[in-house]
Amino acid sequence: MEVRSENNIQVRCDKIPCQLIPRTRLQVWFFRVCSSILLWTCLIQLLAVCELWHPRLLTGLTNRIPWTSRPPLRLQHSLHSPPPLPPPRNYRSNGFLKVSCNGGLNQMRAAICDMVIVARLLNLTLVVPELDKTSFWADPSDFGDIFDVSHFIDSLRDEVRIIKRLPKKFSRKYGFQAFRMSPVSWSNEKYYLEQILPLFSKHKVVHFNRTDTRLANNGIQLDLQKLRCRVNFQGLKFTPEIETLGYKLVRILQDKGPFVALHLRYEMDMLAFSGCTHGCTVEEAEELKRLRYAYPWWREKEIMSEERRQQGLCPLTPEEATLVLQALGFDKDTQIYIASGEIFGSERRLASLRAAFPHIVRF
Repeated sequence: MEVRSENNIQVRCDKIPCQLIPRTRLQVWFFRVCSSILLWTCLIQLLAVCELWHPRLLTGLTNRIPWTSRPPLRLQHSLHSPPPLPPPRNYRSNGFLKVSCNGGLNQMRAAICDMVIVARLLNLTLVVPELDKTSFWADPSDFGDIFDVSHFIDSLRDEVRIIKRLPKKFSRKYGFQAFRMSPVSWSNEKYYLEQILPLFSKHKVVHFNRTDTRLANNGIQLDLQKLRCRVNFQGLKFTPEIETLGYKLVRILQDKGPFVALHLRYEMDMLAFSGCTHGCTVEEAEELKRLRYAYPWWREKEIMSEERRQQGLCPLTPEEATLVLQALGFDKDTQIYIASGEIFGSERRLASLRAAFPHIVRF
């Protein structure tokens, strides 16, 4: 600081340091950044509190986001933290139930639901089911290739204890042989309590080598029926890869407008098992008969097709399915997605359906 005297007037001059201006600008920018962070933090906290108190308050805002920019509903749920697991059910296990499912995927899925019910009813420990690899389809997939194993175990742990594999002491390596059997079809609770449960006190591990329709659909306790539905709609969740592919297929179909998913149930194994040959050639009917004899566990071999058809035990033919769709009011511009395997008779049997509905989609 300098003090000078000019015309008897003292003048005070302060030398401004050269770094004072840049430092002041830095402080201003720092204040702005901190203020912005603080404001955004307050805004986010306010939105969170509003959503907690009034969940529908922000519905109008979120609905403006295009559907294509958001993941599907099931995937949206998976992005959030998973719900807390139900508390495990504490009970003394009466033994281990091992099951080998048979049939197509629908039959095996229903069987899995039934086996969870049996394990719950008898207080058993259920081993993750084995899937059929010897059926007509010869699909080599394991349970974990199709369903989420961890979700299956955790989501049902408040009802039944499920393990991925038997303890080592019950393995063949140690010379242990499980008791194998096929329960009587369409059996009720009394059958399992009186005839199956005593087997576990003797064998510890019972292996059901057939699981299709082994439990009655009706007449069992309401809480067990509810559990059967819970297994089907909550416990059996597809793997993320299968779910992603499913959403992709639906999105492709939706991009072209409304569509109808049609499961004709007209595959070769279905016709051979039921013995329904209406509309088939003589050669095709003989081929279906040979397939019946090729599977020893298909008990009926000689089947009268017309008699079975008059009893209402045959699937609709593709021609009959065409008439049903037309009767329901679907026009020729309707997109039809064939959700089934290879149609027996191939394009010859699909000719009438294609003529009535040209927009048939098959992947």
